[in-house]
Amino acid sequence: MSNIVSALNQKTYADGIAEVREIGLQGMITLRGDMASAAVKSAATGVAGVDMPAPSQVNCVDQRGICWMSPDELLVLCPYETVADNLAKMRKSLDGAHALSVDVSDARAVFDLSGPHAREALAKLVPVDLSPEVFKEGMFRRSRMAQIPAAFWLHTPDTFRIITFRSQAQYAFDLLKVAAQPGSEVGFF
Repeated sequence: MSNIVSALNQKTYADGIAEVREIGLQGMITLRGDMASAAVKSAATGVAGVDMPAPSQVNCVDQRGICWMSPDELLVLCPYETVADNLAKMRKSLDGAHALSVDVSDARAVFDLSGPHAREALAKLVPVDLSPEVFKEGMFRRSRMAQIPAAFWLHTPDTFRIITFRSQAQYAFDLLKVAAQPGSEVGFF
């Protein structure tokens, strides 16, 4: 029997101005539908165990949460081992509603970029104003990180959680590692 592993098997880099860590397996369900629908809201919140976020926001507690991806798409987070049960629960809740729910857990890689210079390291890679006055906890962005698409939010006051495609995990890790290399402080934030 095969062991299920994440894209980089929890690879870590801690020798720079910020720590880069692939967090391991994370359950993720894409839910598409009308966000005004009670069935869609109930399916998302029932599985995630958190309130529905506003547009461009995220609501997460540990491995559970809801990320606002677009006007008709949510990313529902749950522990990896509960995805199949949660997907069945979601589909039952959505019965008759015009919606789509799909397990995307194994198609993604998730990283934490943490430390007092995490904001500075990520700002080198994304075209987003990450100043503390502008980018706060609870805000969610889908953008580009150098040459790849990425989604991210401030998971804790000094930790960004970043989601990329699994096929781009090594590239993302290397990007973050270079942005966090020793002596690369910019001193802007």
